[in-house]
Amino acid sequence: METAAGAVDIGRTGVPDLADVAGHWVGADEIAHLPSLRNQQGQAHVNHDLTSLSWLAAPPFTFGYHTGELRVDGVVPAAQRFLWKPWGVRREHRRPDGLLLTTDTRMALSRDLLLWRIEVTNESDEARTVELTQDLFAMAAHAEAGYGWLYDGPWNHGMHHDFMALERIRATTGGRAPHYLLSPAARRLRLGRPRVPGIQRDEDHGPMLLDDALPAHVSHDKEPEPRAGVAGAVRGLGVAGADGEVILRADGTIALTPGGETSLDPFVLSPGLTIGFELRLDAAGQSGTVLTHGNHPDSLQIGVEDGRLWLGVTGERELTDTALAAGIWHRVRLQMAADEVVLSLAGAEIARTRHWTESRRWVSRTEDGPVAFADTRSPARAAYAFAGPSGALRAAGAGRRATWTCRVEPGGSVVIGIACAYGTDAGAVAAQARGAADDFEATLRAGQDGWRRLWAAVFTPGNDDFSGHLPTFTTEDAGLARTYYTGALQALYLRTTRIRPGEPVFLTGGPRLGPTTTYFWDHCEWSRLYALLEPAGLRSWLLRVLAGPYRDSFGVENLGGGPLGNAYSSTDYALFRLIEHYVCITGDLALLEETTGGATVLAHAERLGLGWRERRSAATGGVLADFGADPWQLLECVPTYTGVVASFNAAYVASTRSLAGLYRRLGRPGDAERAEAEAGRLAEALLDLYAGSGRWRILRPDGTDTIGHCLDFGLVAAALHRELPERVRREMADFVTGRLLVGGWMRALSPADPIAAASDRPDHGAAGAFAAWPGVTAHGLARLGRRDRAIALLRGLSSAASGGLWGQAMEIVTGPDGTHRARVAERGTSVRDNIAGAAGAEAVLSALFDINPTFGTGRTAGLPAALSVEGVGTLTHLGPAA
Repeated sequence: METAAGAVDIGRTGVPDLADVAGHWVGADEIAHLPSLRNQQGQAHVNHDLTSLSWLAAPPFTFGYHTGELRVDGVVPAAQRFLWKPWGVRREHRRPDGLLLTTDTRMALSRDLLLWRIEVTNESDEARTVELTQDLFAMAAHAEAGYGWLYDGPWNHGMHHDFMALERIRATTGGRAPHYLLSPAARRLRLGRPRVPGIQRDEDHGPMLLDDALPAHVSHDKEPEPRAGVAGAVRGLGVAGADGEVILRADGTIALTPGGETSLDPFVLSPGLTIGFELRLDAAGQSGTVLTHGNHPDSLQIGVEDGRLWLGVTGERELTDTALAAGIWHRVRLQMAADEVVLSLAGAEIARTRHWTESRRWVSRTEDGPVAFADTRSPARAAYAFAGPSGALRAAGAGRRATWTCRVEPGGSVVIGIACAYGTDAGAVAAQARGAADDFEATLRAGQDGWRRLWAAVFTPGNDDFSGHLPTFTTEDAGLARTYYTGALQALYLRTTRIRPGEPVFLTGGPRLGPTTTYFWDHCEWSRLYALLEPAGLRSWLLRVLAGPYRDSFGVENLGGGPLGNAYSSTDYALFRLIEHYVCITGDLALLEETTGGATVLAHAERLGLGWRERRSAATGGVLADFGADPWQLLECVPTYTGVVASFNAAYVASTRSLAGLYRRLGRPGDAERAEAEAGRLAEALLDLYAGSGRWRILRPDGTDTIGHCLDFGLVAAALHRELPERVRREMADFVTGRLLVGGWMRALSPADPIAAASDRPDHGAAGAFAAWPGVTAHGLARLGRRDRAIALLRGLSSAASGGLWGQAMEIVTGPDGTHRARVAERGTSVRDNIAGAAGAEAVLSALFDINPTFGTGRTAGLPAALSVEGVGTLTHLGPAA
């Protein structure tokens, strides 16, 4: 029987049943970000209907578009509520005529296999005859490269990441949106060389909002897409609406060059809109872009390839056979409709876009039962097989459509099972699908049992699945227990065992982004738990990361092993903390002597912990670290959070003091004294940044700001709690509880802050908070002597998980009765699952049990076998790790 959130009183008897920790039924109107699926080697998103999946990535396999919707009597029912469990997601729709439709969608544990269980129950007093029709698509691709944060997915003409287009396709599921082709965003029209494709601002000075402000974080092994214009000219450019009203006109002739760009005014694409112009190419046979509406992969584009015109829109490209002669003017016209774009030359149609289901890349066939799919651009193969009553199959574009006509007696049910296997060997894939369908219910149970076995192993010393284990938390406080065990589940759920054989990897997020990515910063937010659960994996990961250019990236792409993204100011703090916690919890001092990236790990730790030395600037005082003028390197969405900030300077105080303790242990008293003195000077300068009322000053060469951000609170409280006057402690704690904590969660930035209006992202701005911030804040409250407030904060975190786990961004929403609550944010590019959500469980250890190992404690591997705190509970099987 499924239980409501919080209904089970967990924690009193130790490790709870996995089903009691995992999610509860939530209504479609309660959540924004729909649940995910994971199976320790891949991930996917459920959609708004009852069966389809999108964003399926199980490297080296990815799926495009979605897997197909279920129709009932010719109508696609929308899911009315969802139930997430680690092994799958149930979706439900209850019709007014008494038919209950329930589906269970799963990625089989550690297998390249998808499973759907469709059940129709007749709750009425009359027999019903129902027609079930399931579309079957498997737009699968096989690729070994291109798995950056913006990872490549399959489209008809190739592989690339197109976030906006795929999200618009997802939005059509469940009958929610009839059309997906045209972006609703106002974008600039550009002539000439296109900008770097990606999710990014249309203009360099545009607002830093999550909706359109993520740079193109592609992996190092991806070939850059060509970005070139053509040599020629455009004249008579005009854009008109459906009613003939002129939206944009560019008089005269505009020269085109391969490296040039002409930017015109923004407008929105809409049905009936036309774009017309004349084009002259200076030379025949050119390849390049002529015109772009926006700078996203889904942008409307016109270009030439070997002199032939092509049309691109919403991730697709239509190449024509029409070659343009050089030196003469050609009349080009684009006509927008809700579901297609038509390209005409000299009044004659030469190209028309297709619906995604009419793909020419994938082919499907039916033979001996299974439906087989083949990708013509890669070795990927897929197959569907069925369990239950027999149905009919017919072609549906690039896929197939299965139909069952079933009579359901009053109180009776009909169950249909569908299995979809994927791989590179067509015969093996078909056999796997048939085998799963032939023993369908047992296959479902095997996955569920496998997840329960992994869950038990997490807390079992000497288990066969992890190189360590987590302590068991026993408590009378069910809220604290739920936060701790949900955080442990967050780590298990984001684990993958395939992308690096022999080294379990914990992913940062997904499924929409980063199926092989680990951010340094997110990883450090659960560093104690990481060192306890998977010490061997953490050791391997650290040696691999430290061998690369970690100062110039925010993380690693674990499949290819290369760096990813831009530099982050948090990297020194994050990697130092991971090294420190690993060594101090495991006692593995030998790691510090290992050589990687041309230096010992100790040398890397010194570089990281003393990183403030090379960041000082005379323009901002010359003592504290100055993190520069690029907001992307700090909080991304807070434009004023640059220069000298309190947060990471406080982290440098802590790391410098920790290094002083390590130097003493290594017999280097001179270095220890120097580090302690330097840390003292940093701390003194940092305290001068306090602006009162819990806020902190920011120093930049061009001026000073103040800000009320939880990151300053958390890191300053963690590092300087002993030096802060009681008045400052009180004001900091009151600021957090009075301005930031809300709805069982918190805001990262005070909504009263002057910059809040320009920073409404629900992870680092005023609209909500990143998954780690409540844990970081609870730790800070405890360090300031407000453990009761820390307990109150940690106790309620699970209410914000939207029926599952915590996401990257948790937004604060207001109900009709005016009450606030938090939910996993969907808007923009936020991800459904984030490893940093384990910070709540981390804070149970650090804030409530004072497990805060540093090199400065003078000992390592000093954790007792058990630890009790009155009013909190007991940790058993604590450590040290083997």
